[in-house]
Amino acid sequence: MTPPRTSSSVLVGRGGELAALVRTVSAQPSVVLVEGEAGVGKSRLVRELVRRPEVGGLRVLAGFCQPLREPFPYGAVLDALRTVRVRGSLSPVTGVLRALVPEIAEWLPEPPARPGDPRHERHHLFRAVREVLAAAGPALLVVEDLHWADDGCRHLLRFLMSDPPANLAILVTYRREDAPGGMALGAAYRPPAGVTGAVVELGPLDRAQVKDLAAGILGVNGVSAEFAAKLHERTAGIPFVVEEVLRVLPEADWRLLDDVSVPALLRDAMAERLDRLPVAGRRIAQAAAVLGVPASEGLLARVAAVEKTRTALNHALHSGVLFEHDEMRYGFRHALAQQAVYDTLTGPERQRLHVRALEALEDVTPRPVMQLAEHSRRAGRSADWLRNGEAAADRALEVGDPSTATHLYQRLLDEASLTPADVDRLAVKLGQVARGGIDQHDPRTTLERLLNDRRLSREARGEVRLNLGFLLVRQFESVVQARMQIELAVEELADHRPDLAMRGRAVLGQPFVGATPLAEHLRWMRVVDSFIERCDDPAVRYSLLANELGSRLSIGDRGVLAELDRLPAGADDVETRRHLARANCNLADACMLVGHFDLARDFLDKGLRLTVGAGVPFTASTGQSTQIHLDWYSGDWGSLVSRAGRLLEEYRELLPVAGEISLVLGCLAVARGDWEEAERYLAESGVRSVENSITPIALGGFAALTRLWLERGDVARACAEADRGVELLRRKGVWAWAGELAPAAVDAWCAAGRVEDAAKLVEELSAGIADRDAPLAGVAVRVCRALLAVARDEDAVFLLQDARRAADELGLAYYSAVLSERIALCGDDPAALGEVADRFDALGASRDAARCRHLVRGAGVATPSRRGRRGYGNALSPRERDVARLLSQGHTNREIAEVLFLSPRTVEQHVARVLRKLGVTSRAELVT
Repeated sequence: MTPPRTSSSVLVGRGGELAALVRTVSAQPSVVLVEGEAGVGKSRLVRELVRRPEVGGLRVLAGFCQPLREPFPYGAVLDALRTVRVRGSLSPVTGVLRALVPEIAEWLPEPPARPGDPRHERHHLFRAVREVLAAAGPALLVVEDLHWADDGCRHLLRFLMSDPPANLAILVTYRREDAPGGMALGAAYRPPAGVTGAVVELGPLDRAQVKDLAAGILGVNGVSAEFAAKLHERTAGIPFVVEEVLRVLPEADWRLLDDVSVPALLRDAMAERLDRLPVAGRRIAQAAAVLGVPASEGLLARVAAVEKTRTALNHALHSGVLFEHDEMRYGFRHALAQQAVYDTLTGPERQRLHVRALEALEDVTPRPVMQLAEHSRRAGRSADWLRNGEAAADRALEVGDPSTATHLYQRLLDEASLTPADVDRLAVKLGQVARGGIDQHDPRTTLERLLNDRRLSREARGEVRLNLGFLLVRQFESVVQARMQIELAVEELADHRPDLAMRGRAVLGQPFVGATPLAEHLRWMRVVDSFIERCDDPAVRYSLLANELGSRLSIGDRGVLAELDRLPAGADDVETRRHLARANCNLADACMLVGHFDLARDFLDKGLRLTVGAGVPFTASTGQSTQIHLDWYSGDWGSLVSRAGRLLEEYRELLPVAGEISLVLGCLAVARGDWEEAERYLAESGVRSVENSITPIALGGFAALTRLWLERGDVARACAEADRGVELLRRKGVWAWAGELAPAAVDAWCAAGRVEDAAKLVEELSAGIADRDAPLAGVAVRVCRALLAVARDEDAVFLLQDARRAADELGLAYYSAVLSERIALCGDDPAALGEVADRFDALGASRDAARCRHLVRGAGVATPSRRGRRGYGNALSPRERDVARLLSQGHTNREIAEVLFLSPRTVEQHVARVLRKLGVTSRAELVT
């Protein structure tokens, strides 16, 4: 793997501060104080400042203070003078600098006689520095890390800042916590009249800014929201700490962040601050490090076992080791600072402090079970660790935090001293929470290991295997393995847990998983239906109905909608709410697949409301992906790309969710003409491994790829994708899912002259949905027959109009526009294509709109005058937005011309306007 950069090429989150610096230093004489804690980005901000063209006319003179015990007097300012080049005569007083700054001696006069009074000698030096700076101007004097400066340097800077030359800007950076009295110059400073001044305080980055910074450092388009949140939590948004963490992180996986060691520079900085503390202050800091969360003064005192707590705490606060997080609660700035102090403790010291923390927290009400669990474990008290750890995991599950519960159950199961009963109980709990959560890999590893654990009983082994199968069924490349595990679990559970065995059969009966023929799924579904009829346990019955009703509805079973009264409208207990949430989200997805879009939205609204507080993030995630897919069908594309992109980042590892979102993003890219992006997304829809796919999503992927290659003029590749899709459709046998694939395949086959193959598919589809409730496939039949009529040179306008009416009834905005284009072409009415182009533009289908306008131009139809149309001024027009989007993806003018059906000359003109309006000087800058 290529190692990440150590910093971002783009300044993140400092636009306002940078603008303030530019304004101030451009108005000499001026003084700027930049304040911020270590690593917050003061030096980076200064580097960005000196690169700005507005500062290009200033000579930058930079000096740096060093953390030396015996700093060289005036060192930082004198270092800055080494690069001065002075033309013209200087007064004799400047000669005092010849010995101090020999690099500029040739421009200085001979030194005057030394005065006998040291005060006069210092005054000569100060005057000399000021005069040289004035002669070197216009200039920007930068002095960094002023908190480390000697007193002489501070006095010299106060002298300069009190009366700076008219052509000089002075900028200093410092840490308030390390500066004398918390002030940059050791005393209060206010710019005198006529001097422009500014104080810029740099704070940590927020979560969104950390997300952008991480992407910039790693050189990727983006990182997941989960990774950004964890990175922000670990680093408190301090840019240097973010950079150091990413420098040693092998990949952008949030699970690895807790194991990242403290960066060396941060460790050394914290050790230095600890060394400056008195013993009591150091013990308070160490107690805070062991507690791990902000704590009250009283709790810190009990754990640290110090008497004069207030004084010790003040020392730790003033030194910047500890911070006040909220009212009277104290801790570290970020997790890595806490870890740095924790690492200074020896093993016996850590254990002793954890025992004290455990004893102190036992008296707290309500019991902080999470903290008690951690201190029990680190104190080496096994029984307490099991008791408190399990209680903490159970509590996390109760409050809807399955990720924390999963982590705790896993850690408990790693203990070698557990009894078989403990292993059984914890293993079953882990499987149950993993099944409803979205954490994929860690639970899988633990569950697979447990299947080989001799302490696990046969009864518990079957349930663990079943939950492992449920987990695998939603992972990429694991569907086949999932079915094998579930079938084994059904055999193991059949005798002693028939309810669980039946849940396994219900999943095996779900038809939309993999390439297994429908007949096999129906065999399992009949067994489950029979069990439901005689089941007296409402919880078991609702759990099975949640799968069964959605499965049957998804294949077009006409009887399902009449059976919805088998589910209650609501429930007070959490377990039933979870089943109802899953049932409604499954029904919404099934309705969307077959074309009952309004009904799908009703089910989805109810299902997502039921997920709130129910602790079922996986169910919620599937509901959100169904929402994205519904918006694709209805033409609600305004913010669809950004919304879908965010969800894909969050749920990238969940096959059902990521596959569906990738399909939608791929379809959108096809409509915009973003070929490479479309191929990349559609490859993740399941088309490359149909055995391990969500079948209807894979069928949609084949349809989109067929349309893509047809649009690019490669009929052979379009037919190849259609062949693979139809093969999967025939093997699966669920014709209700052919709504998008069948028209695309018929279109491709007719273009290739394979009209008989197309006709055969239409007859198969008609027969396959004859007794099915499948409105979307019904529209597809109409579209296919119209396309066949076109291919046979028959009058197809009426058939196309009939298909469009059917599409409009379902609310299929995009496909209605596509059919309108076909109607205009078949009816030899190119003028109507202009209106169709407007419909495509309104959706965001820029490639389709461009194709229609190209056809209008090719037919020689006069286009309406632009008089009366809105002017865009400095804003981008719709066509310029299309060009800008393609430019930002790195496309050449010729490629853009191909996508938008424009001439290269026209594209060149659009590119020039885009660059001008966006205020960038090159295509490369736009890409950045």
